[in-house]
Amino acid sequence: MMRFSVKHIRTFLPPLSLLLCAMLILQGCNALNPLCGSARPSPDIASLSAGSITFAQVQQGFVLTVNGSHIVASSVVLINGTTLTTQVVSSTELQVTLTDTVISGPGAAIVTIKTPGGDSSDLGCTSGGTSHALTLTIT
Repeated sequence: MMRFSVKHIRTFLPPLSLLLCAMLILQGCNALNPLCGSARPSPDIASLSAGSITFAQVQQGFVLTVNGSHIVASSVVLINGTTLTTQVVSSTELQVTLTDTVISGPGAAIVTIKTPGGDSSDLGCTSGGTSHALTLTIT
């Protein structure tokens, strides 16, 4: 049986208390929290392959390329809040096919990228998220 003296406990407490304090202070700060290594980044959207298309193109099945950063295999494109079947081409490019089942007529479509959160949120890490929006005009 191992016995700890007060001297052993006093030696062990400062490093342990510093670690616990750092974990509390750095909670949510993925860059500094060593437990956040598996956290997924929040995606950024930079541009669309077209800013304006015709409704006739939508009816034919228009392939829209969405460019950005921090794209991972689980990232998806949302059009007006609806998740579309998305092909992840690279860490900076996604593709979706727009049809009249998603876009019912001329107007503006709001395009975002969403990355679902991983399993690291219980460690105080932010994970995933939704990009800011770009507007696609349908004439």
